[in-house]
Amino acid sequence: MEWLLLGLLKIIVINIVLSGDNAVVIALACKNLPPEQRKKAVFFGSFGAIVLRFVLTIAAVWLLQIPFVQLTGGILLLWIALKLMQGEAEGGKLEGSTRLAKAIKTIMIADLVMSLDNVVAVAGAASGNYLLIALGLAVSIPLIIWGSRLLMTLMSRFPVIVIVGVALLGYTSGEMILKEKRLANITDALPHALHTIIPLVLAVGIVLAGRLLQHYRQMHESRTDAGTSTPQR
Repeated sequence: MEWLLLGLLKIIVINIVLSGDNAVVIALACKNLPPEQRKKAVFFGSFGAIVLRFVLTIAAVWLLQIPFVQLTGGILLLWIALKLMQGEAEGGKLEGSTRLAKAIKTIMIADLVMSLDNVVAVAGAASGNYLLIALGLAVSIPLIIWGSRLLMTLMSRFPVIVIVGVALLGYTSGEMILKEKRLANITDALPHALHTIIPLVLAVGIVLAGRLLQHYRQMHESRTDAGTSTPQR
């Protein structure tokens, strides 16, 4: 009984640590939704993400043997961060149902990607006990939901948190890329400082790239609006 409780405690602690990034993604994906749709997106996105994480944990050993899975996941997370940064400029232009579905999809994909390098820790703590894995993940659901709601409230008051959240995803993607085993001959030869500098560069770079895309999109929309408002002669 003691080993069961100890294993469950380990999984809960691991999931608490991992829930930070997930809460950031959920908050970023849902912050532009109407208030009545936020709860739906947070619940269904979190629930779907937890189910996917359970499947990932069971298949952890097999999954991490797929060639370049960490590299692919890191690049995909960069793309997600860029899309979330663009969403900051799009605001409420999309139709409600489309935005709700899009938010849920973003949450699930991002959680799937970010869990790639963490499922082994959960699987190891559970020692192959699927009941422990399920219980540990179930406990993490309210933590993720509560954390994402708190972040959404803070983002509405302090918009700079959005930038910090996107930068965090960029940093995480850099860490994932550097952990790719099939690039170990290259990454292991790099100076230790670069293992911090590269994720930092990606964190800053994804924010700057998002800002540039926002700027060009706004310029294009301004020109389009000016063209359509020109009176016909």
